[in-house]
Amino acid sequence: MPFETLVAGCLAYVVLMFGVAFAADRAAARGRVRWLDHPLIYTLSLSVYCSAWTFYGAVGYASRSGLEFATIYLGPTVVFAGAWWGLRRLVRVARMHHVTSIADLISARFGKSNPLAALITLIAVIAATPYIALQLQSVRLSFEVFATDDAPDAALNGVAGGTGLWVAAGLALFTILFGTRNLAADERHHGVVTAIALEALVKLLAFLALGIFVVWGLADGPADMLARIARATDDPVIAEGWLLKPDRWTALILVAAAAVVTLPRMFQVMVVEAADEDRLHVAGWAFPAYLFAMSLFVLPIAVMGRELLPADANPDLFVLTLPAASGQNLLAFLVFLGGFSAATSMVVVCAIALATMISNHWIVPFWLGLRRRPAGEDTEDLRGFVLNARRLAILAVVGAGWVYHEASGGAAALAAMGLVAFTGMAQVLPVMLGGLMWRGANRQGAYAGFGIGFALWMLLIFLPSVGIGKVPELPQGVDPLAFSIFVALTLNTVAFITVSIFGLPDPVERLQGLSFVSAVEPIRHSRMMRGDDRAEPLLAMTRRVWGADAALRFFQAEAAAQGKSGYLPDMTPNFLTRLERRLAGSIGAATAHAMIDRVAGGVALTVSDLLEVADEAQRAKEETQRLENATSELARTATQLREANDKLTALSVQKDAFLGQISHELRTPMTSVRAFSEILMTPDLSEEERARFAGIIHAEAGRLTRLLDDLLDLSVLESGGTQLQLGVANLHDLIDRALDAASATRPERVFTIDRDLPSEHVAVITDADRLLQVLINVVSNARKYCDAARPVLGIRVRRLHPGGAQIDIFDNGAGIEAGRQALIFEKFARLNDPSRAGGAGLGLAICREIMAVLGGDIAYLPGQGGAAFRITLPARPPGGTLRGTLPGQE
Repeated sequence: MPFETLVAGCLAYVVLMFGVAFAADRAAARGRVRWLDHPLIYTLSLSVYCSAWTFYGAVGYASRSGLEFATIYLGPTVVFAGAWWGLRRLVRVARMHHVTSIADLISARFGKSNPLAALITLIAVIAATPYIALQLQSVRLSFEVFATDDAPDAALNGVAGGTGLWVAAGLALFTILFGTRNLAADERHHGVVTAIALEALVKLLAFLALGIFVVWGLADGPADMLARIARATDDPVIAEGWLLKPDRWTALILVAAAAVVTLPRMFQVMVVEAADEDRLHVAGWAFPAYLFAMSLFVLPIAVMGRELLPADANPDLFVLTLPAASGQNLLAFLVFLGGFSAATSMVVVCAIALATMISNHWIVPFWLGLRRRPAGEDTEDLRGFVLNARRLAILAVVGAGWVYHEASGGAAALAAMGLVAFTGMAQVLPVMLGGLMWRGANRQGAYAGFGIGFALWMLLIFLPSVGIGKVPELPQGVDPLAFSIFVALTLNTVAFITVSIFGLPDPVERLQGLSFVSAVEPIRHSRMMRGDDRAEPLLAMTRRVWGADAALRFFQAEAAAQGKSGYLPDMTPNFLTRLERRLAGSIGAATAHAMIDRVAGGVALTVSDLLEVADEAQRAKEETQRLENATSELARTATQLREANDKLTALSVQKDAFLGQISHELRTPMTSVRAFSEILMTPDLSEEERARFAGIIHAEAGRLTRLLDDLLDLSVLESGGTQLQLGVANLHDLIDRALDAASATRPERVFTIDRDLPSEHVAVITDADRLLQVLINVVSNARKYCDAARPVLGIRVRRLHPGGAQIDIFDNGAGIEAGRQALIFEKFARLNDPSRAGGAGLGLAICREIMAVLGGDIAYLPGQGGAAFRITLPARPPGGTLRGTLPGQE
């Protein structure tokens, strides 16, 4: 096959993968996730286990070691077919705690310790680097198979030398585009998972097609193939590698079983990307079936390659060289795509998983430590920083794999490189299983187990793989790899158990241990603040991670669940627990715990209190559930009544001030009118004085009229007697008019107006005059009360789906204190001291009534760094008379 055709086909395949990922992401954004969450898609995504190691390396492994290749598949098969119930429990606990990676899982279990998560991340990065290099090497070697037929040696070296770099760059770009699109609370990537599911089908079909060609095309059917396999074992040299070695087989099956759970890429697709644990009902049998299909023709391909290809042919490339040597160019290209899919899917998912771990447990904690500020003063938007940190981490991870590939020269067998990664991540298994099954496990034991296992892996396996050091001399018959695996895992486990027995877990560890081991909802948070004094800083902190809209929706839903209005719920243990778990889905459990500790503070439990809770947990849980079911509605009602009583008490005070203010506001202009009217009756006044006194009377009469108009307007709005005059209005024009009209308020202050003009051109059906009245009032209030040295007034408009619009008006002042936010829309309330002159405080009350008549809403948004109001308009008000003709009604 011409090399140019191969490259063109490869690029077309890459474009297809981009298209599939983009379509899946768009469908997920629109809420069409049913087919994306299908168990079949989930099962196929698990095939990321079958990387280039299994697609290419399994045949090379079989050629060198006979049936030993089967250990690659037997380990995961045992886990899924024999212990799938344990995987369900793992997924349940991980989803319960919004876990984002295996480092996050272990960190959350052992007291939400970020240093522990950082250590696991280090192990994962070191273990994955040679594995990523393996994928790049497989792609480079597969290109060489086609390039050598029609390219001179010099040209070939130029092409092959750059292949790894170009592939690494393309995979990094794909991962960044579809793995870091947003900072979601569940860390799921529908586009990537769907693309991987399609690649799983491609590599399975390619491998099966090649196997069928080998058995029925090159051989004369299954009987002939079995005879060829039997003849191959007669060769004394080959037979030595085909001997079954119990110690080595046991070690390799154990490592493969551990890898399917602990490898970052497998944890990502199996746990993080799982919608729920029910997906494992299908995956429990379907994934072992997929592995069986991928292994079915490994041995026939290996034997046929030894028979038909030259003695110096690379066994790892038999899957490509057999069809190419037989002139089956189309089959060879299909197999090439299968191997390309196996390599790329592994690199993409591994890079996403490692980048999440590096960002959550290295970069973000380091950055927050450098920029430690009081919670109320730190307003930096973390979303962009976290996403950029993950993009940088992706480049670093893929780049490290390419550097390892170049440094090692790509000479090692693929299977040997894969075992390095498998054995490295296997060191995580004892602590992970112990944390899920043993409440007595603690952080000190985890450090001890990890430390010893990691050190032994480095000395006995990793460093010898790169030519540094070697395994000690062993008695004859003892396999060095099996010895290294058993020693590292055994001492790892012993250290973990021993230190845990003699160590004492802290209170948070005990609570988390109870939740993990019992697979129940996390114990309620040990912090509880009084009042709303920390609710707004928490909202501001959450806004930095999720963005304003997502944070406001969450806080509003929590307040509503407590029976409160507005956006600030009470700082109950349940609320703090839910908030921390949701934040953990974006930035990891340890970082989320640290950020909430920093903002919320609180009093920690004592050890004696905690032990009592733990000992009686089950009984308390049952009793609490019964009581919560019986009293939840009563609690909400009580909260609503308490809030209403507090508001009525405050309004009673405001009412007295209002009546006094109204009498003052009415009496002052009337007294002025009367006094100056009497003066005008004086016969000896000059014309100049007469004109001046007449002007004062006119101004005071206007002031009196405006006050009476406000009272009458509010009365009409509350009685429901308002008649709307509907028409099509452009919000941009209304905002311009409002800014012009409000410019007379404190004209001596220069305001910077921050607008997004293109987004303001939204046509709405509304009563333009009434809406303009609301806009003028809100803008005027901002000009009155913004106390910033350099005041800024911001306006943002957003079109809502399926209709309507949203207008946010905000400033950079001090905002409104939390205790007064619930009262500002009441007709007796004032934003400033009620004893001061300047109005009766009816403006926002009128705005609320107008928006109710218009079918919309006006709300104060806390936690925005200043006073902020959100005006929401429906697609069309519920009533009113239509003025003119609307578009489409001609």
